[in-house]
Amino acid sequence: MPEPTFRLVTLIAAYTGMRLGEISTLRKEDLQTVEGVPCFLVRPHAEECWSPKTEAGNRVIPLHSKLIEAGIMTLKDDTEANYLIPGLDGSKQKDRGATLSRAFSQLKTRLGLPAEITFHSFRHTVSTLLRNAKSDIREIWIDRLLGHEATHKSQGTTTYLTSITIANLRQTVEAISYPETAFKKRTF
Repeated sequence: MPEPTFRLVTLIAAYTGMRLGEISTLRKEDLQTVEGVPCFLVRPHAEECWSPKTEAGNRVIPLHSKLIEAGIMTLKDDTEANYLIPGLDGSKQKDRGATLSRAFSQLKTRLGLPAEITFHSFRHTVSTLLRNAKSDIREIWIDRLLGHEATHKSQGTTTYLTSITIANLRQTVEAISYPETAFKKRTF
């Protein structure tokens, strides 16, 4: 597993809460500007028989400013293949994330981290950070960002809410914050 690829995928997971399968199947065309905001589009890829885990998994995720600073936008032009993330080869199971998942498990074992820590833990961390953020973030915005069905099914939510603005999703993603020492400043 190339070190820059490992760093890139873990950085995306840490600042979006995306599943490994969602990150590893991102295509160049899944990085788009929506309403003036750079975003990942999580959507089915029929040619690979891949789709998000649930209907709510089809979503738009604004890029965190830290991802933009790291140079994520340049990947659209730099990678040779159709995929956005370079260096993720399909394993025997044709799962582009399988090798990275194994590398992550090996690294956490070497670091002495508990077995219950998995790559999916990034998702839990993002959810926890957002639910504890001191900004005006609504629960439904967090659910939409993470691709979860709405946790509260009020009449207003189920009947009248048709979409959440990119501006609100961007505010939500920007509330994800780590200590400055958590990630080394590098670009890709």
